[in-house]
Amino acid sequence: MNTTWAATRMVLAVLAAFVTLPGTLELLVVTLGGILPRRRTSGPRRILRHLACVIPAHDEEHGIARCVESLNLAAMARTAEVTVIADNCSDQTAAAARGAGARVIERSDPSRRGKGYALEFAFERLIAEGADALFVVDADSRVAPNFIAEMAARLEAGAGAVQCRYLVANPGASLRTRMMNVALLAFNVLRPRGRDRWGLSAGILGNGFGLAANTLAAAPYRATSVVEDLEYHLSLVGAGIDVRFVDRTAVYGDMPAEGKGVRTQRARWEGGRLLMIGATAPKLVRGILRGRGRLVEPLLDLLLLPLGLHVGLLTMALAAPHPGLRLCGAAGLTLVGGHVVSAIAVGGGGWRDLAALAMAPFYVVWKICMLPSILRASRRHSPWVRTERAGERTQQA
Repeated sequence: MNTTWAATRMVLAVLAAFVTLPGTLELLVVTLGGILPRRRTSGPRRILRHLACVIPAHDEEHGIARCVESLNLAAMARTAEVTVIADNCSDQTAAAARGAGARVIERSDPSRRGKGYALEFAFERLIAEGADALFVVDADSRVAPNFIAEMAARLEAGAGAVQCRYLVANPGASLRTRMMNVALLAFNVLRPRGRDRWGLSAGILGNGFGLAANTLAAAPYRATSVVEDLEYHLSLVGAGIDVRFVDRTAVYGDMPAEGKGVRTQRARWEGGRLLMIGATAPKLVRGILRGRGRLVEPLLDLLLLPLGLHVGLLTMALAAPHPGLRLCGAAGLTLVGGHVVSAIAVGGGGWRDLAALAMAPFYVVWKICMLPSILRASRRHSPWVRTERAGERTQQA
C-alpha cells in the first residue's frame, strides 16, 4: 500500500512539474523584463485625425454615465468621439449614456450576443465613418485623464495596437478585491510591461486597448469567444502585428467584491483561457516548428495556468519523494513570490497589497474548488452575462 501511494505521488509530482514548466519559463521572462527600465521605441509617424472611443455595454444603466464622463474629461486633452454600443439591452443603458453626453448606437441581434460581436459591429461602422483609431473601454470602468492623449501618441509613434494599464477601481471593497488588485498588478502591469521591454507583443487585456484602422484592415476583428481579447491578440500575433504597452496611463474597472459575481467572473475568464489552449496551442506549435520564433512567448503565456492553480501544482511537486522534483517545486514557488512582489512594486501597490498575500493559501484552495465551474465555462458560445458589482445588491434591495 505504501509502495503504491509513493508511486502515485511520484507520478502526480512529475505531471505537476511538467504542466507548470511552460508557465515557470513565462514568469521568468516577463518578471525580468518587467523590472527593467522601459525600452524607448520609435517607428514611422502618422497623424490621427479622427479618434473614436468605443464603450460596449450590455445592461449597464447604473454605471455607464461615470464611464462616459471620464472619457469626456480625457477628450479635453485630445479630441475624440465617445460612442456607446448599447448591445441587446433590456434596461435604460442607452438613455443614461445619451444623458451623459455620448453618442449611442443601439444594437439588437439575439442570435449574435456578446462583447466580441458588439465590437465587430462598432469597428466596422466607425471605420466606415472615417475613424482612423479606436479605443475600447468597458462600461463599468473609468479612465485616467491622460488616457486618450497617451494612447493616441503611441499609435502616432508607429504602434499598430496599444494596451494601457488595467487596474482595480475598488481594491478596498473587500479582501477579495484586494487579492484581485494584486493579481491584476501582475497580469495587467508587470507581464505586459515585461513583454514590451523585450520587444514582444504586450497582449490585449479586453479593457483599455486601442487599434489603428489599418490594423483592423490587416486583422479584422472576428473574436467572439468568452475571452475575445485573448482570441484577437493571438490573431494579431499571427498576422505579425505587435501590441505595445502604454505604461503612463490606465483604465480602472470595478471588480465584484463578493458572492456570485466573483465566481461568475473568474469562471468566465479562466474557462475561456482553457478553451483557447485547446483551440490555439496546436496552431502555435505548428507555427514554431515552421520557424516562427515569435510565437514561442504567446504559447508560453497561453500555457501559464492561473497563478492559484500554478501554485497548487508546484506545491504538489515540492511534496514529491524525489530531490529533483522538490527543487523544481521550490524554484517555481520562489519565482512566483518574486513575480508577485515585483508586480506590487512596479504597479504602484502598497503595504495593504503585501499584507493581502497572507491570504494566498486560502485563495489557492478557493481556485482549486472552482475547477468544476471553470471547466463548465470553457464553452465558445457563452452568453454575455453582466457581472454583479460591489454594492449593487444593496442598492437593488
